[in-house]
Amino acid sequence: MAKVVKFGGSSLASAEQFKKVGDIIKADSERRYVVPSAPGKRSPRDTKVTDMLYKLHGSVSDKRSFEETLADIKARYDEIIKGLGLNLDLSDEFKKIAKDLKAGADSDYAASRGEYLNGRIMAAYLGYEFIDPADCIIFDRKTENYDAEKTYKNLSKKLAKIERAVIPGFYGAYADGTVKTFSRGGSDITGSIVARAIHADVYENWTDVSGFLIADPRIIKNPAKIETITYRELRELAYMGAGVLHEDAIFPVRQEGIPINIRNTNDPKDDGTWIVETTSKKSKYVITGIAGKKGFCAVNVDKDMMNSEIGFGRRVLQAFEENEISFEHLPSGIDTMTVFVHQDEFRDKEQSVVSAIRRMTEPDTIDIESDLALIAVVGRGMKSTRGTAGRIFSALAHAHVNVKMIDQGSSEINIIIGVANSDFETAIKAIYDIFVETKL
Repeated sequence: MAKVVKFGGSSLASAEQFKKVGDIIKADSERRYVVPSAPGKRSPRDTKVTDMLYKLHGSVSDKRSFEETLADIKARYDEIIKGLGLNLDLSDEFKKIAKDLKAGADSDYAASRGEYLNGRIMAAYLGYEFIDPADCIIFDRKTENYDAEKTYKNLSKKLAKIERAVIPGFYGAYADGTVKTFSRGGSDITGSIVARAIHADVYENWTDVSGFLIADPRIIKNPAKIETITYRELRELAYMGAGVLHEDAIFPVRQEGIPINIRNTNDPKDDGTWIVETTSKKSKYVITGIAGKKGFCAVNVDKDMMNSEIGFGRRVLQAFEENEISFEHLPSGIDTMTVFVHQDEFRDKEQSVVSAIRRMTEPDTIDIESDLALIAVVGRGMKSTRGTAGRIFSALAHAHVNVKMIDQGSSEINIIIGVANSDFETAIKAIYDIFVETKL
């Protein structure tokens, strides 16, 4: 058996954190492939090394600023090396970084050095082999995404001969060797790619929280933890803003049916949250999670007998397409169609969209309502529980929240509710209370 373990920046911010990580890895011989991030913040006022590297890239033309920032970054790594008692000198690596940046290396290269250097330290600390992802995670120039087929083939072949390895997260390279990074948080993706390449039994993602929470802790005080969540549920919640794991990290492991275990470096005895393809385990609660976003507009189009007018909906959406605006939700009735869009995208183009809708569909009325929020209530337990929607509406009515929209898909694991921005937090608290606090 083999496990891939990925550690986030907060888990590797200092020598003390490194030692915790080392203890976690050594506690399980199946933890054979390690994916480290760059050092994160040691305190709330600290700076992430990745941000320091972006600053370094931006200061290439200013010799004094460049040398000061480079020295500060080196000091961060030297502090970790000294704290671990390692006989490791990264001076040559920093000379190369300085040389490459002065020669015109881009910001992707600069940012990637955070993971690269931490990987070097981690490999030395564990006694594992170091693998540079620039040699095996291949990006395509045309799409700027990683080439899955080539990457899995390269990694599988390379790691098949290596019992234990450290593979830094966040970056790979184009075929010509030019370094390319994933988006911020991309070490999650690297871990997922490695897990699929070796056909891992488990992908453990270690961070500074003990898994996913049912609701945002900034809104709900000490919300309950999600013990098990399916990929589908996670996808629904992530889309609506819930975040612990990078969204794109789901797909490689999902295709192989590899479970993900979100764990807490600072509390390794906690089982965390399991993310699985499917499960017979019942949720502790009817719902699995609640997530949402503010800042939407609803464009309401009314026309008598629109349901019998072939192509009506397509023409309404064409008005948005022509203005390069995507829609979020599309509830409709016999004579009414509502299009929910992001307010920031829509604001400057609203009159152009309205004119296009009127020209193409000749509606009776068009109304726009702004400052709306969308809330997703997600849970596989909802399919087998009667009255879920009724409980939601009762809770919101009791909290004096006016429901602007409701949309439930045929899968029955997700209900989307539209409310005013001003009611957003109140609505989430009301829904959480009715399903979790009262254990319904």
